[in-house]
Amino acid sequence: MRKHLLSLLCVVVIPAAANDLCQIVDGSVIIAQDNKNTYLGKITNSFDSDSIFNDFGAYGNEFSSDSIWNEFSTFGNQFNAYSPFNEFSSLPPMIIKNKQVIGYLSANSSIEASISPNILKIMCGD
Repeated sequence: MRKHLLSLLCVVVIPAAANDLCQIVDGSVIIAQDNKNTYLGKITNSFDSDSIFNDFGAYGNEFSSDSIWNEFSTFGNQFNAYSPFNEFSSLPPMIIKNKQVIGYLSANSSIEASISPNILKIMCGD
């Protein structure tokens, strides 16, 4: 709870840092660490059909089976080992840009170079 509050505080107090983060991850793709390396969408503006921030797209819609925002889907479920919402997962989705892993999408605060999907949405969602 304390880390989430701190992250939220940073969004309010340091908007420049949020801007930097959003520029760094813009255009990145989200890939699961499952045995299929499942594509979970892109981190980009909400007008892109593949964006995780597009409420009407397959990867941003809370009712889509392909969306991390669907709490009943494989990758939106907080108990699934590959879900970014599983606070104990050691295999969260990768954030990949220019064919390199630049971080992880994870609610597990012990994973280095990770950001919670909820914080990402607050900071970078349209």
